Amino acid sequence: MSRQKCEIIGRLGVDPEMRYTPSGQPVANFSVAANRKYKNAAGETVKETIWFKVSAWGKLAEACNSYLHKGSQVYLEGRLVADPATGGPRIWSRQDGSPAASFEIRADSVDFLDSKNGEGGGPAPSIVEGNGATAEAAADGEEPQIPF
Repeated sequence: MSRQKCEIIGRLGVDPEMRYTPSGQPVANFSVAANRKYKNAAGETVKETIWFKVSAWGKLAEACNSYLHKGSQVYLEGRLVADPATGGPRIWSRQDGSPAASFEIRADSVDFLDSKNGEGGGPAPSIVEGNGATAEAAADGEEPQIPF
């Protein structure tokens, strides 16, 4: 049996948006920015940010909606959700016409990495569901350039 699994550490770009399916199933959607910093061949520091669109379902959605907010740091595990039309990331055009892609993840578990109530004391507990711009800018109140 093969299984796909993604692990992301990043910061929320927006507060979670909670909604319910017609059958009453809760779902929370939010974006997460993951950063990478490295030195290129010329020795210059390069910062790279990738945005992920995340969906959480059921009790996990309710917990994310209750405890997470724009700028929260999280570790999440989940699976990539491919665009049905292309089989890859969702391709779209920014307002300036430049091409972009969004990577979508369905969260299976989310660890809240910020301390409880912002007062220190260690990370908040993990939340696991049984069914399956830069992050710093997001924390500073800048809006990410993503279509969701």
